Amino acid sequence: MQWLASIAVLGVFALALAGIAVLLARFVLALEPGQQFLAAFPGEYRLPEGAPVGIPAWLNWSHFLNSFFLLFIIRTGWQVRREKRPAAFWSPRGNKKRRISLALWFHQAIDILWIANGVVFVVLLFATGQWMRIVPTSWEVFPNALSAALQYVSLDWPTENGWVNYNSLQQLSYFAITFLAAPLAIVSGVRLSGVWPKDAEKLNRWYPIEWARRLHFPVMLFFVAFIVVHVGLVLATGALRNLNHMYAARGSVDPEAYASDPTGLLIFAASLLVMAVGWVAARPAVLVPIARLFGDVKQR
Repeated sequence: MQWLASIAVLGVFALALAGIAVLLARFVLALEPGQQFLAAFPGEYRLPEGAPVGIPAWLNWSHFLNSFFLLFIIRTGWQVRREKRPAAFWSPRGNKKRRISLALWFHQAIDILWIANGVVFVVLLFATGQWMRIVPTSWEVFPNALSAALQYVSLDWPTENGWVNYNSLQQLSYFAITFLAAPLAIVSGVRLSGVWPKDAEKLNRWYPIEWARRLHFPVMLFFVAFIVVHVGLVLATGALRNLNHMYAARGSVDPEAYASDPTGLLIFAASLLVMAVGWVAARPAVLVPIARLFGDVKQR
């Protein structure tokens, strides 16, 4: 019961801090300098000429696959970190001495699919001009991101229409998750995996495995925090409209359009069902036969 009391105290403390932050943000924005700042930097800046409008279907699919793969990357990563007695071990056919847990094999297998999806996403992003929506093209992104943050904290959320343009805080967040966090996860994950050459002494000195261990887990926590905030704001800032953008490739320059269309919500619900089925199916009884297609598996 002591841990419940500790959680309750931390919860009350967090709510108190949140309340203070809201009041402080409202106070700042109510002052004349705050009003002038909002007028100069409303939260977003004009995209370059020729920037695409709308979210294509390929981006919807990539978004779903990214979510699906990340779910299992986080699950298996936590499992590997906490597992004491693995249920099964996997070895490549050409190297029986190398042995990893089934959970680690699944983690690395999903990593490969996630990376492949990411490569396709980045290629299409630059091939179609969609990169202009998530890569900052003006230094105005920083004061506008601060403006958007203040508006969010004050609970007077910025008017936005992701079909046309993300606000600057969203843009910086999507840029960071795509071009900073994802590469860091890959670079640190490769260093911890079996594909890293163990006999390359000079390479191992330049990039010690301890660095990768210290980096990999915090990056995972960053992904978790991003997902929680991202999903929360999607649902809180016009759920039907946002889900139509992200899952049904439906939207308009009119921010009020598709605000009552349930199509995106239904597709989102179907995607959650697929994730739930995958979560239940990701157990040794299902994974062992699949793992045996790529190597040898020994169960306890």
